[in-house]
Amino acid sequence: MTEPAPNRARVIPLRPAAARPAAAPPPKEPLWRDLVGDVLRRERLAQERTLKDVADAARISMPYLSEVERGRKEASSEVLAAAAQALGLGLGDLLGRAQGELLRITSRTSAGSRRATTSSYDGLCLAA
Repeated sequence: MTEPAPNRARVIPLRPAAARPAAAPPPKEPLWRDLVGDVLRRERLAQERTLKDVADAARISMPYLSEVERGRKEASSEVLAAAAQALGLGLGDLLGRAQGELLRITSRTSAGSRRATTSSYDGLCLAA
């Protein structure tokens, strides 16, 4: 009598290991100056005020305020407090909003990277 064939599945990779896409580099952390600048600009635009108006009220130059809003300059706490006050905010309000933005951005990117790293599935699987 002949022995029955063993009941084992064979796995045949559809793509060679070298062809698998490389893991994407982790996303860059946002810079604090970008976050603070974004908050200042959003608040100024929400109030429908010009750069000149806010810069004059804060007693800082208009080009410097523009660079702070664009994240090109790392403003001192005095400049940030003056700009916030000119917009009717306290320094704590400004920094709290920037922190909220940081948490929103980093939680979104870290959740996306967690999803990407927890899945081990990377292709088609056929079984017979």
